Amino acid sequence: MENKKIRALALFSGGLDSALAIKVVANQGIEVIALNFVSHFFGGKNEKAEAMAKQLGVKLEYVNFSKEHMEIMKNPVYGRGKNMNPCIDCHALMFKVAGDLLEKYDADFIISGEVLGQRPMSQNSQALEKVKALSNLSDLIVRPLSAKRLPISKPERDGLIKRELLLDIEGRSRKPQMKLAEELGVKDYPMPGGGCLLTDPGYSKRLRMIEEDGLLEEENKEIFYLLKRGRFFRFGEKKYLFVGRAKEDNDIMVGYKGFGKFFIRGKGVGGPYIIGYGDLNDEETEFAKNLFSRYCKLKGEEDIEIFLNEKPMAVKKINKEEVESLIKQYQVVMD
Repeated sequence: MENKKIRALALFSGGLDSALAIKVVANQGIEVIALNFVSHFFGGKNEKAEAMAKQLGVKLEYVNFSKEHMEIMKNPVYGRGKNMNPCIDCHALMFKVAGDLLEKYDADFIISGEVLGQRPMSQNSQALEKVKALSNLSDLIVRPLSAKRLPISKPERDGLIKRELLLDIEGRSRKPQMKLAEELGVKDYPMPGGGCLLTDPGYSKRLRMIEEDGLLEEENKEIFYLLKRGRFFRFGEKKYLFVGRAKEDNDIMVGYKGFGKFFIRGKGVGGPYIIGYGDLNDEETEFAKNLFSRYCKLKGEEDIEIFLNEKPMAVKKINKEEVESLIKQYQVVMD
């Protein structure tokens, strides 16, 4: 009977740290399966992650844990970071879900690209231990880049992975990882940052308003995606406008045209798509129509026609001063 192949599951964002963790472990002859976690705020099918997985020679699996992630978003055990990011709880949930998949993939342990001290709040030694405890994985977690600076794990004790071939990287500098990438032949890796919308101050500002309005629930997931696009206006509790800023926004927003109270687009004139959400009154709907006129190619200087829920209607030349005043009153700026 052949010896069982040692196999590890890797938390994989497609970035440099997770790629290096995989490479270090794979170089010990261990088979690695990369798991890219998908929520409403990060992850999902993307060319960079797939290109990196191909370069590393590992299988890439997408794991959608949006519903579970939404639950920890609402009431994280260890709170949130500077913005809406519950990093400790989020990482613990990833490990927990990966742990549940060990049997499915006949894997022995889990690895991640976390580096001790790289993020002062979520990757210090105490935070890493909190993640391990909250995930209920005992010590099946191996962090190859900082392993020599962390307590020995069960896979190391059991001889599944050689501790002496793991690393002792610590701190915020990226130079050790960049040097290691050169040594290991890892190329074309993305620069760090920008992966999770919950760490973005502007997006978090918008999402916090949604939470305060009582809509931070899985059933309102369309709102989370629309918040990523273009301009956002809030009239009051649960009353919003989502306004495209560029063609890319419009191309995505058209897929949500059945969501909300109304959908506005131009008739014979280019301009932003607008989605109205909530119990908007006549005055607020009129503002949305004038807003289209203001942002369309004619800049509100001529009478135009629009479609509102595919019904054609006229919009007269606007009072720019009045509309600009209302824009300042209702727009939530991403600052």
